[in-house]
Amino acid sequence: MTKKYAPHRADIVGSFLRPQKLKEARAKFYNGEIEYQELKDVEDELIKNLIEKQKSHGLEVITDGEFRRAYWHLDFMWGFNGVEHIELEHGYKFHGEETAKGSIKLTDKISGEHHPFVEHFKFVKQFETSDVVARQTIPAPAQFLSELFRGDNIINTKSVYPDINELEHDIAKAYQTVIKDLRKAGCKNIQFDDCTWGMIVDNNYWKTKFSQGFVLKTEAERFLRVNNLALEGRPDDVTITTHICRGNYHSTYASQGPYDNVAPYVFAQEDIDALYLEFDNERSGSFEPLKQVSENKNVVLGLITTKSPVLEDKDVIKKRIEQAAQFVPLNRLFLSPQCGFASCEIGNKLTEDEQWAKIDLVQEIAKEVWG
Repeated sequence: MTKKYAPHRADIVGSFLRPQKLKEARAKFYNGEIEYQELKDVEDELIKNLIEKQKSHGLEVITDGEFRRAYWHLDFMWGFNGVEHIELEHGYKFHGEETAKGSIKLTDKISGEHHPFVEHFKFVKQFETSDVVARQTIPAPAQFLSELFRGDNIINTKSVYPDINELEHDIAKAYQTVIKDLRKAGCKNIQFDDCTWGMIVDNNYWKTKFSQGFVLKTEAERFLRVNNLALEGRPDDVTITTHICRGNYHSTYASQGPYDNVAPYVFAQEDIDALYLEFDNERSGSFEPLKQVSENKNVVLGLITTKSPVLEDKDVIKKRIEQAAQFVPLNRLFLSPQCGFASCEIGNKLTEDEQWAKIDLVQEIAKEVWG
């Protein structure tokens, strides 16, 4: 049986609060005050410090905290050939807040050769040990597809790809290239971050889209298809998981709704090894959709919120794990925060000490539940 490199009983989603020194260096770089190498030196130093901290808090997985990115998703998309960075008039509309305005534009057909994230991973890889694995987090293919059809982006996308089937094929092929290149660099743990499923469960979202011909079943099938196409031919010894949430920006959220309508697709049919699922409050619905998780998948319960510094009651969390175990056996359940601590540079509204207290809480509960 192929070894699985994720999930871990006490797990993480991947991003961490950016230190002030990093924010200052990035601002200086954008303002032309320092060269890229100076920024990279700061990134390298702070990522190394972060990895040491992850290990000291008992984590069996390490990431770069997404310290080299402004966004959890767009920086990866900008790394593809045929894609450029643009700024829109408006950001994403979150609950009570608008996000930064970055997006993507196609300049040519998409391909995945020489993606910069492969080099980013190599830096983290050197800090692996026999009991600590390096993880690379990237946005899911469906998330990329969705961004290409965001607002006025659709006009440009259709000018380059009049045939959406060709677009899906090229997205999948580009991801296959990156996955294979990551594996050559020694990566055995890849996480797809995917808000598309958390987006289309929101009634307000699809009611708005209905006038534009939106049908949930059609969208779900499209997202499932492009994700699975990207996973065709995946290396046998790479564990690939997916994380689903409903938006995570400055402690706000974008959407709400239970998993019921998307579970038959992503829970049952997506060709991944584990699901990292947001379950930190009532916006995520009940655990009942977990009964549709296929038997070959594990489930990581995101029961600890990263949106607030308040520590959860351990007994309450343990009770919720028991409830989830009614639908997925306890030995296939794991625990993590519901999302990262800084999906974008701005980060959520808590301190670094409070961030690590959340990680410690996950560790304590996992040990008490699973031993």
